[in-house]
Amino acid sequence: MIKKILLRTSFLAAISLFFTGDVFAQDPEFTQFYANPLYLNPAFAGTVHCPRVSLNYRNQWPGISGSFVTTSASYDQHVDGLSGGVGLLVWNDRAGEGTLITTNVSGIYSYQIPVTRRFSIKAGLQATWAQKKVDWSKLTFGDMIDARRGFVYTTNEIQRDQPANYVDFSAGVLGFSEKYFVGFAVNHLTEPDESVIEGTSPLPRKFTFHAGAVLPVESKGEPASLSPNVLVQLQQDFLQINFGMYFSKGPIIGGLWYRNQDSFIALIGFQTGILKFGYSYDITVSKLTNTTAGSHEFSTGLQFDCKPRKRRFRTISCPSF
Repeated sequence: MIKKILLRTSFLAAISLFFTGDVFAQDPEFTQFYANPLYLNPAFAGTVHCPRVSLNYRNQWPGISGSFVTTSASYDQHVDGLSGGVGLLVWNDRAGEGTLITTNVSGIYSYQIPVTRRFSIKAGLQATWAQKKVDWSKLTFGDMIDARRGFVYTTNEIQRDQPANYVDFSAGVLGFSEKYFVGFAVNHLTEPDESVIEGTSPLPRKFTFHAGAVLPVESKGEPASLSPNVLVQLQQDFLQINFGMYFSKGPIIGGLWYRNQDSFIALIGFQTGILKFGYSYDITVSKLTNTTAGSHEFSTGLQFDCKPRKRRFRTISCPSF
């Protein structure tokens, strides 16, 4: 876990930039991955046909100085004239109280293929402009320290805070029927260099597999369903496995998840009309339990109505959070 923190907070490498030339980092993660579908898999663009807006906020480990705060916003819909879905995804990650800032802006296109009357496949492509930069004013060095008065001197280190700008590409595929779905995505296909210091820092490919089902259950009154799900992500040497269950009844949705040897995740959400809102809390169970203060995540979604479909279009049935 300590190794994971060091790699996740790649801004620490800027402090030690005179001792290493290669830096590797991980992508930010969202617990409510289905509430941020375009971030999970570009093939989700246009899967609900009508316009959809998703807003997400995550504060990871607020008990540790310099926590990770990630926000994202996305829009997607199906466009008959393009025979597919289009999407726009923007996200920003601030690590170390804004010491390392990453911003991504992505355009997405997906195409749906009806394989049978009950099963469809959607394939998506994503092109991204990205920027990673270090706020040099928030870094401290040994030559700034006075034995009695603390950090009072100006450093003699050479400032190296030019932002790294690069283009990135991702792809994904999604297969689904009325009750079951499975998806696979690969991010950072070309492993672009995101180094903000001397040397190189290739962004490792991230492989994502997700699958689940939405199963109706007998219930008095409002309809109810259970949705078992699994998420597996691999990036460089880091393997993450999430598995758990959603339960929905009427407008209320709850969920409980386990992330491998790291945390339990509790979720509560509701959906009414065009609006949905969710809150989740990551309960850390690793050796960092008493210091992280968990992780908080909020999601808000707007699902708009649109004109009647000109032709039959199969939408995906999957959890909202």
